[in-house]
Amino acid sequence: MTQNMEKFKTLVDAEEFFIFFNLPYDQQFVNVNRLHILKKFSQFMSQIDDTYPQINEVERLEKYSQALQQAYQVFIESTPHEQKLFKVFNDKPKNFVTLTEISSD
Repeated sequence: MTQNMEKFKTLVDAEEFFIFFNLPYDQQFVNVNRLHILKKFSQFMSQIDDTYPQINEVERLEKYSQALQQAYQVFIESTPHEQKLFKVFNDKPKNFVTLTEISSD
């Protein structure tokens, strides 16, 4: 399959990205971490686009492939909670009291 930016832009599912870049992946791992991997991949792609605005399509897709590998690896070595990619991990629950907030008078 010829890699090109038009085809890349049609991809949606995590598996499609791994197949497009011909990268190995564990289906069970992707099933559990799909949104986190895609979110991190998106962040890495934005960094690439900001850092290398003038690179050609082939170089950009190669960097994107490396970014997907890196995003996948992040969640092998870390947890979604540790990465705090989504708002839910950053918000303190409103009905939550920590032990340090409780005093014994």
